[in-house]
Amino acid sequence: MLSVARARHGWTSRRWSAGNSEQFFMEITPRSSDRMRILHAVTLLSPDGAYGGPVRVALNQASALRSRGHSVTLAAAERGFDVSPSSADGTPLVLRCARRVVPRSGFAGLSAPGLITWLLRTHGEFDVAHVHLARDLVLLPLTAAMVRLKLPFVLQPHGMILPGAHPLAPLADRSIVGELLRHAHEVFYLTTDERDALDEIAGGKARLTPLPNGVPLYDAATHTRSVPEVLYLARLHPRKHPVDFVRAALELNARGISADYTLVGPDEGEGRRVQQAAAQADNISWAGPIASGEAPTRMRQASIYVLPSVGPEPYPMAVLEAMSVGLPVVVTDQCGLASVVRKYNCGIVIEPGVSNVARAVHDLLSAPEVARSMGERGRAAVMHDLGMSYIGQRLETSYSAATSDTGRLT
Repeated sequence: MLSVARARHGWTSRRWSAGNSEQFFMEITPRSSDRMRILHAVTLLSPDGAYGGPVRVALNQASALRSRGHSVTLAAAERGFDVSPSSADGTPLVLRCARRVVPRSGFAGLSAPGLITWLLRTHGEFDVAHVHLARDLVLLPLTAAMVRLKLPFVLQPHGMILPGAHPLAPLADRSIVGELLRHAHEVFYLTTDERDALDEIAGGKARLTPLPNGVPLYDAATHTRSVPEVLYLARLHPRKHPVDFVRAALELNARGISADYTLVGPDEGEGRRVQQAAAQADNISWAGPIASGEAPTRMRQASIYVLPSVGPEPYPMAVLEAMSVGLPVVVTDQCGLASVVRKYNCGIVIEPGVSNVARAVHDLLSAPEVARSMGERGRAAVMHDLGMSYIGQRLETSYSAATSDTGRLT
């Protein structure tokens, strides 16, 4: 169990397309004078940030909305805290205990019936809800309750509702997911592949809108280390290929390249393999998880960020955070942000594979001024194009329309 101190740490119109990612930007007149009471809902909060990107997206959106004068509450299942936090990044939290109801099913098998009870009692305190939807037993019943209670809502699945994700996915889609997509005032998607999948599940009757994941502009990387650090910061999940990162480090060691290689993140199946491979060299280490919200601070100590993931990775927040602090990034061509990295020339896009990871990292380590310029371009992209101002405006407009769109809840 984590200590109390650890548990509390970190918690108090134009359109362009590239690859299969589609983003939508527009000028919107702020409506912050019309104060709304907004509920955001995510599956899980934990002190090690195990649920990853959707939580970070929700908290970033909540901060942007609060800065525009709105009231925002974030609801979620929780586990791992000695003392449950009452806020995160200044956003009030409503947390209820997560229960495992389906063994060996990851996040999908979690439930939080206490959230349903809470919503039944307090739904009148909110004008609109924003659900960061996944096929799990926390958010599916919570969103179904919103339909029954006639609480207007929008959905944002973050690429988590795609074909083939789970053997039971087709049954869940036919029985409840499709209906929720049709009832939502708006459903936000990240890529054209996600859009097509959601459209099929909803039978062509969902209002689908592209919405990128914005990121705040964090403090810049320090670049004070005498030996450069190459950083992997993500869940140690097979899809993210952390072992490729370690094997690439071993390959670079064999070439005599001087660097430290650090993995940061919770174990989701690859921890043992990572430890076994990393044990072959003193300059490769797995630091374990860090508290939610601490990723940008940790990234500031590094020189290069690497995410060698293969498979669905629609819009990884860690890559945006690395760009925000000014790190050059190495991603595979299967990453949803590959087109963004190419557009802004803020890193290197590779085909998956150990040798390709090693080659890209070697190129950046061998040309530190080039690497630093790439990082500066990524930071500039966040400052001018990928920040939170547009996101707050876009959500504000969507929520305002949803409060008048009660027809989709009947």
